[in-house]
Amino acid sequence: MSDAKKNDDLPIDQRRLAIATVICGLAMAVMDGTIANLALPSIARDMHATAAESIWIINSYQIAMAICLLPLASLGEIVGYRRIYLIGLMMFTLASLACGSSNTIAQLSIARVLQGFGAAGMLSVNIALIRFIYPADMLGRAVGYNALVAGSATALGPTVAGLILSVASWHWLFLINVPIGVVVLAIGYRSLPASPLAKHRYDVLSAMLCMASVGSLLYTVDAIGHLQGIFSILSCAILTVFVVALLLRFQPANAPMLPTDLLRIPLFSLSIGTSICSFAAQTAAYVMLPFYLQEHLGQSAAHAGLLLTAWPAAVAMTALVAGKMSDRMSAGLLGGIGLAILTLGLLSLLTVTAESADGLVAIRLAICGFGFGLFQSPNNRTMISVAPTLRSGAASGMLGTGRLMGQTAGASLVAFALTATSSPYIVILLIAAILSGAACCVSLRRVGLSPTVPT
Repeated sequence: MSDAKKNDDLPIDQRRLAIATVICGLAMAVMDGTIANLALPSIARDMHATAAESIWIINSYQIAMAICLLPLASLGEIVGYRRIYLIGLMMFTLASLACGSSNTIAQLSIARVLQGFGAAGMLSVNIALIRFIYPADMLGRAVGYNALVAGSATALGPTVAGLILSVASWHWLFLINVPIGVVVLAIGYRSLPASPLAKHRYDVLSAMLCMASVGSLLYTVDAIGHLQGIFSILSCAILTVFVVALLLRFQPANAPMLPTDLLRIPLFSLSIGTSICSFAAQTAAYVMLPFYLQEHLGQSAAHAGLLLTAWPAAVAMTALVAGKMSDRMSAGLLGGIGLAILTLGLLSLLTVTAESADGLVAIRLAICGFGFGLFQSPNNRTMISVAPTLRSGAASGMLGTGRLMGQTAGASLVAFALTATSSPYIVILLIAAILSGAACCVSLRRVGLSPTVPT
């Protein structure tokens, strides 16, 4: 029986509850990546910590999530995506309670690490589960829902944080996840579908090497961005190469932790490359723009934040339409058009001055978001649909890992430009446009490629 037929057999009410479970977990995991940013000054004051120490509240969550995506995706292939998702949701909920009950920066950072592990459990199998919730001919629409929620959660994170902080202490930024998590867990336990289980054993050594390689790679990229010195950068780079070589040497050939089998599929590898470049371009521009709007153009933080909302809001609104279109059109063509629009939008931001009307600035930002949204859903659909059914977890984990690598590279580019150049805003927008243009060319190379799966 085909996947499409099995998913058609899923009762419509169960399908709705299952997708609600998946997107609620996604919304919490994505929002918690940024929701604490606004509260960092008050958290630091309450806990008598420095601003630098408070940054670990953000970094500990992101790092823990990044290093666990591929190992947990691989484990999901063996024990079931449903089980990994529910355990991740449970850990995320309990860790949120621990975050809200913390009294020191150390306690809060440790709780955030656990919360990151839980978020990784959900995000590592997020797209893989969707493949078993919806039939194949509706997969693009389902991925569009996913992108819509992710974009909305990103846009609403600062707004939700501001609303909570206006009526309660920062503790409730985390405690609010507890009742929501309990309800979603109960619904997910009853509605999430089972998936076929792989027969191979879990490779603990490969998992450890994979976590070390991703962690060292992200640290190397961050060290370059912050100009930590040639010795430190070279040491990190050498360590990364060494650990990756060990991983490639010892991981099993039939179901590798680092999915080299999937990377041999041209359509998959081109999609991953496109994803990394495009997320680097978007993140570089989006991280730099608050500095540009506030320091160069003299806008207030509230004013700049309101304008910037146009970008993720446009991503969210476009993603659902693009997802539906990807069920009928080539992802390479849709992605290429979207990334071309993103490139033009980034170049148009070079013309923004202090005299530019707010409406025109918001339109430029919305054009960028529209272009990225047109690319994201079709690209995600392609990556999950070309993978063999039993490798859905690896594809889902690779999707999340590629996104985080692109985001880390983009943020590091901003840090490098702010430190090393006298005109960082222009440099970053030009680099982002070049990356987006390169991603556009890579995406167009996918037009006409068949989803060849290696035997």
